[in-house]
Amino acid sequence: MFHIKRLYTFILQTFIPVFAMTFLICLFIVLMQFLWRYVDEMVGKGLEMSVLGELFLYAALTLVPTALPLAILLASLMTFGNMGERLELLAMKAAGVSLIKIMSPLIILVSMISFGAFFFQEKVMPVAQVKMYTLLYSMRHKSPELDIPEGVFYKEIDGYNIYIKRKNHETGMLYDMMIYDISSSFEDMAVIVADSGKMKMRDDKKALLLTLWSGESFENLKDQRTAKANVPYRRESFSRKDITIEFDANFNRMDESVMSNRYIGKNMNQLQSSIDSLTMRRDSIAGTYSGNLKTYAYFRGSIKDINDSIMQEKKMAIANFDSIYNTLTIRPKQDITNKAMLKAANIKQDYEFKAALQKDEDKEIRRHEIELHRKFTLSFACLIFFFIGAPLGAIIKKGGMGLPVIISVLLFIVYYIIDNIGFKMARDGEMSVFEGIWLSSGILLPMGVFFTYKAVNDSTLFNPEVYIAKVKEVIGLRKKFVFKKKEVIIETLNNNEFKHEVETFNKACLDYLAQAEDPKSISFINFYTNAYTPKGLGDLVTEYNILLDKGSNSDSLVILKQLSEYKQLFKISFSSPATSKTVGLIIACILPLSVPYYILAFVKRKVRIKAIKEIVENNKAMIKTLNNV
Repeated sequence: MFHIKRLYTFILQTFIPVFAMTFLICLFIVLMQFLWRYVDEMVGKGLEMSVLGELFLYAALTLVPTALPLAILLASLMTFGNMGERLELLAMKAAGVSLIKIMSPLIILVSMISFGAFFFQEKVMPVAQVKMYTLLYSMRHKSPELDIPEGVFYKEIDGYNIYIKRKNHETGMLYDMMIYDISSSFEDMAVIVADSGKMKMRDDKKALLLTLWSGESFENLKDQRTAKANVPYRRESFSRKDITIEFDANFNRMDESVMSNRYIGKNMNQLQSSIDSLTMRRDSIAGTYSGNLKTYAYFRGSIKDINDSIMQEKKMAIANFDSIYNTLTIRPKQDITNKAMLKAANIKQDYEFKAALQKDEDKEIRRHEIELHRKFTLSFACLIFFFIGAPLGAIIKKGGMGLPVIISVLLFIVYYIIDNIGFKMARDGEMSVFEGIWLSSGILLPMGVFFTYKAVNDSTLFNPEVYIAKVKEVIGLRKKFVFKKKEVIIETLNNNEFKHEVETFNKACLDYLAQAEDPKSISFINFYTNAYTPKGLGDLVTEYNILLDKGSNSDSLVILKQLSEYKQLFKISFSSPATSKTVGLIIACILPLSVPYYILAFVKRKVRIKAIKEIVENNKAMIKTLNNV
């Protein structure tokens, strides 16, 4: 029990610093991505460092759901990768501690982190999001810092375009100025030109004071009573002119109540209450719209411009409109058709507008439901990424910041893409909210189960040597057998009998080569239509393995050395899949499948024939050796 506690302490002490480091790194990365996204909202506004620091604090809190799962994935992968690389996992397993038991303290820790993430989403996120988006909105509507460039029109002051040809940065004097005042309207535009001027902000930073020297101003005096042909204007020459321009340079915070009433600022109870009330309102509006649609658009209507005598003749429960319409002259028909088309267009426009309102109601409900589900997805993602990262680290046995970082980033990119796809489909109503928000978790959960199962069973899932060996086996590459003298020989090898067996086996090899080198086996058409398959390969491999096993009973070093020159022969062979000429012809016509299969079979055949020829040469050398022993 004492040793288990020390083991758990060691694992926790290994994981926690790595997790803290990776979390800070991941949070910094996503914070830089946030900064890059909203840098246009901050630059050139003259914001104080305290405001920017406050924004970054709330942004960091808001981005915790993005950084936390990636940090858990990377930390668990690095921790178990380091322990596997240092053979600590092997030592623990050799002491009888299973992988699940090794992971158990971290499972408890990550579960606690997941519960903490849930309460973070419930209590902290609404407040942080409200404050962050309020600050962003306030920054977006703050007037830019006044810095008029030279040689271009400056349009950042509402209602004014200002041009300055040159300015003195030491004295603050502006030269060759041109000001277009369109604050009233474009038609009442005033133009001011001046040789020089100076600009400063009023003490309360709510207006711009502009002093101009040696200039002229032109202003239209048009009003509604003035004829278009005669537009009076006013021209003024001045040696000095003072102008006050409305320009609020202060940073004014928007009221947080605007954002707190939206879905981003609500906890679970508030979200559920809003969903219920929005659903009731939507259903009530939909019921009203549908009732109006049935009553007004389909079951109500009249044809007024029709003779009363005709209407008297057509007294019935349901009027036969076609017969009435056909009795009219062309002019009334045209009037009725035009009115009907106008009425239909008005009804269509009305209900398109109502449908748009209904769509907005549905979208608002879905956004509330999305926010409600996201209270849980973060916690679940933390658990899933741990059960992906820890087994993967135990399997690949590579620590550090190399391979684990690459694998973690790739997995997180897959998760992020799937999560965004699901979010957009849920937001747009193309998929239910539950399916869209839980899509990424549903896809990654089987991966976590699979990797955990493989790690518990000591799988070689990411061992490249295993796959290289499989490829070599498929394409027919062989490795040499190395024979050693058996420590206990039950039956001593009889050289004459072994020689006879080698000669028999050699004849079987020659017979197989004669069959395999048939020219028919080379033709693409014959390969499929004649169902050509070399016979006896399985029996040949069996006899070959028996021969080598018997030869290992020899006490002669010369014979053992000769046997070590033999190569491994596999039973795997690519044969024609055709069972008849017709079937073979059909398969041959499927070129995307038949051509690669034929190429593999052809390569396999060449490698196999070459190996058997080498075995024949070894057989001859072995027979010669046995004759001399």
